[in-house]
Amino acid sequence: MARSASHTWFSLQESFRQAARTLTINRLRAALGALAIAVAVATQVIVVSALDAVAMFAETSTARAFGSDTFLLAQIASPGRVSRRELQEQLQRNQPIRRTDWRFLEQYGAGLVQYAPYVQTVAEVTSGSRALETAAVVGTTSVLAELRDLAVTRGRFLSLEDDRTGGGFAVIGADVVDALFPTSDPLGQPIRIAGRRFVIVGIQMRLGSSSGTSLDRSVWIPMQAWERAFGTPRSLPVFARALPGVDAVVAEDRARASLRARRQLAPGSADTFDVLTPDAARGFVANLSQRIGVAAGPISLMALLAAIVVVTNTVLVSVTQRTREIGVRRALGAPRSQIMREVLAESALTAGVGGIAGLVVAMALVAVLAGALDIPLGVAPSTVASSLAASALSGLAAGWYPARRAARLTIVDAIRVE
Repeated sequence: MARSASHTWFSLQESFRQAARTLTINRLRAALGALAIAVAVATQVIVVSALDAVAMFAETSTARAFGSDTFLLAQIASPGRVSRRELQEQLQRNQPIRRTDWRFLEQYGAGLVQYAPYVQTVAEVTSGSRALETAAVVGTTSVLAELRDLAVTRGRFLSLEDDRTGGGFAVIGADVVDALFPTSDPLGQPIRIAGRRFVIVGIQMRLGSSSGTSLDRSVWIPMQAWERAFGTPRSLPVFARALPGVDAVVAEDRARASLRARRQLAPGSADTFDVLTPDAARGFVANLSQRIGVAAGPISLMALLAAIVVVTNTVLVSVTQRTREIGVRRALGAPRSQIMREVLAESALTAGVGGIAGLVVAMALVAVLAGALDIPLGVAPSTVASSLAASALSGLAAGWYPARRAARLTIVDAIRVE
């Protein structure tokens, strides 16, 4: 058994040595085959990495704009995700959520759900002679920082004391910093909103955008301060999340049941409010990712098929040029299996070199794009493994027909070839 395994290993080594000599003699032909594989592998790596980046963008942008496991209670939580008719029905049926509703939810959500109100308006924010006319001024409570990734990198977010007193404190986004404090440190500096003075206590990192809306123009102030500046909101959206150790579905059911009880809705009747879950919030980007993925598969497959055709042709040319040599070797006792292994080894080496080259080029290109566009774009280990496996399988597939053809050559006909 050991002797048989040793003989097989020696035969494989000899096949690859012979294949390497053949490729060295015909460098241009080998380079063309490797280039085709390299292009196919690079295409696969870039497409898969781009899809991974889209999925990661969906996750991070939702966490920042909505919360990765947070749901929203509102009069209308998703106006852009329903038809015009459904929106009209919701407007007629659903009632505004008031401050008393929020307080009721807090009272009966103890131990299961956290709640944070959220109300927003567009207003001018000034500091000295500088102004930002279209800032998103948001009123909320300190609990929101526990529900969403607000990415406060300097200073702090709103505190429980700010919730209680409605103090004049604010947390600002990166665009607000650029507009009002281009050359100075914003922390501790005053700004004015609706004629009222606020002191900056926190600064967010640059978040980018979500669904086409900038997340960097935000100014966060206590809920009571927002109401003093802009009045009582008509309806108060409320973010919610399950407390640690509580299942998300249980928390959503509890929140829904609490608000239904608050409004004394009969069993079986429709909700008079709307609920937006994290899955629904990620729906648009996820659908986009899926649609791209549907096209990505055929693109990668077509590139691999084209590469297989090119490598098959180059190996067929190699077999044709070596027909007399193959006939002489067969006459000297070389078995058909040895000839077949050598041709397959030639195809596999071509695909292997091309696969590695394509992978290196794709990884370099992905790194350059990630740095230039400032996006979390990278090549996952699973993508590396699948790309190398695809190149290896492509090499074997490309060499199968030429190998069978070479093995089936008759000795007499092969030797007669000039």
